[in-house]
Amino acid sequence: MKLYIVPTPIGNLEDITLRAINVLKSVDAVLAEDTRTSGSLLKHLGISKPLHSYHIHNEHQTVTRIVDRILKGETMALVSDAGTPAISDPGFLLVRECIKHGVDVECLPGPTAFVPALVNSGLPCDRFTFEGFLPHKKGRQTRLQNLVGEERTMIFYESPHRLLKALQQFVEYFGADRQVCVSRELTKIFEENVKGTLQEVIDYFTLKTVKGEIVIVLAGKAEEKKKTDKYED
Repeated sequence: MKLYIVPTPIGNLEDITLRAINVLKSVDAVLAEDTRTSGSLLKHLGISKPLHSYHIHNEHQTVTRIVDRILKGETMALVSDAGTPAISDPGFLLVRECIKHGVDVECLPGPTAFVPALVNSGLPCDRFTFEGFLPHKKGRQTRLQNLVGEERTMIFYESPHRLLKALQQFVEYFGADRQVCVSRELTKIFEENVKGTLQEVIDYFTLKTVKGEIVIVLAGKAEEKKKTDKYED
């Protein structure tokens, strides 16, 4: 009677852990964001398990039924299409409901896109804030305005067709000279990490077609040095 949160590769299938494979072999069923994507992964790993759909459009309707099945003795694994479930993917509601009903939840360590993007960026990673996907319309400007004074490195997810729009909005709020790194196709053959000022990175991506999942790592606001009066004896 347990729910496992199992991270899956974000691109390179070799990034699956031995522990994740063993858990997927041991559970009664796998909850998948897309059963086709997860079915292909399980087939690659030589694992045959019942797959049940669990995604953003049905999680409110299915979460109670899933918890009931676990409470009756089943052990399940939750996976997303790529990366760690509940990080900008479905999973939070199920974890919360399991905890509420005393179901043991265990999250395995594993792939997630923002960690390699942050380290690759060369920007400070001792303190950072993960913002995920910004709202597409309502609340987007408010969120950006609230981040104007943020001194920590900021991490955003974005889709390829909205990348330039997002970077141009960042210029409006943070200035064209703010340092940024745009990572795409992480762990894949055509992985790319483009670093520079916001304007330099905009110029770069204006001239090419952008594909793949995008992680934007943006430098925080430079800390203002406090002015101190110096007195001489």
